Amino acid sequence: MERIGFIGLGIMGLPMAKNLLSAGFPLCVYDLNQSAVDTLVSCGAEACASPADVAAKSDRVVITMLPDSPHVKEVVTGENGILKGCKSGQVIVDMSSIAPMVSRELGALLAEKGVEMIDAPVSGGQEKAEKGTLAIMCGGKENIFESVKGILERIGASVALVGELGAGQITKLVNQMIVGVNIAVIAEGMALAQKAGVDPQKVFAAIRRGLAGSQCMEDKAPRMFEAKYDPGFRINLHIKDLWNVLETSRSLKNSVPLSAQVLEMMVALANDGFETKDHAALGLYYEKLNNVRLTTNN
Repeated sequence: MERIGFIGLGIMGLPMAKNLLSAGFPLCVYDLNQSAVDTLVSCGAEACASPADVAAKSDRVVITMLPDSPHVKEVVTGENGILKGCKSGQVIVDMSSIAPMVSRELGALLAEKGVEMIDAPVSGGQEKAEKGTLAIMCGGKENIFESVKGILERIGASVALVGELGAGQITKLVNQMIVGVNIAVIAEGMALAQKAGVDPQKVFAAIRRGLAGSQCMEDKAPRMFEAKYDPGFRINLHIKDLWNVLETSRSLKNSVPLSAQVLEMMVALANDGFETKDHAALGLYYEKLNNVRLTTNN
């Protein structure tokens, strides 16, 4: 199998890289966190000295999984970035969740060296990263997508091409808008039930199979009832995604009032010290707002 480069071994990248190793792909890896690198080396990966080193040692595909736009830009264009080590014919698959404009900007820079780029952000959080069942939303040329699809299928249960470069990031922003608003209204509704003296768990049981039911409700309402807010998907990461929603929307003169409001709620939670909790912690926002408890031991 071809040797794949992997840069970014955080809460999502580490299990994704492990799944590629388990599938038999040789990996060369890089991260600022030496402990994460050591974990992958113990599983059979080769450690690299820099992103440029990863690109030089990879056969064709380099995957990046990083926190935000500035990190991806640094890894690609920095002093020892991918651009310094890449070669014509390679493909950079950026699985980070970043601003679509940045994906297109980096794609243009890579194209000058004959390197293709696919933006391929994911949805599913740490649990699905570990299970290899992420949803992967891709943007780029169809032939390049087809050439890396088999690799991505080792990481995700759903791998879809949605358009040209940057379209994957737009799709991820839409995903995060819908998820954020959905979780917020679940918390809002359950807080209303509790305030009215109706058991929120019985409300959940009554409506979960109807039109109001959703994967968000199935995953997040029980967390609220049990006060289990370990991630999952962290509030601070969802804040980053919603900032990208606002930045992108403003550049297009597009209005997103619901997403903007949910962003404000999440910023308030972060200021209360919950930035590393699961985004289901929107339940805590409504508990404080309405002076109620959603947990089972009220």
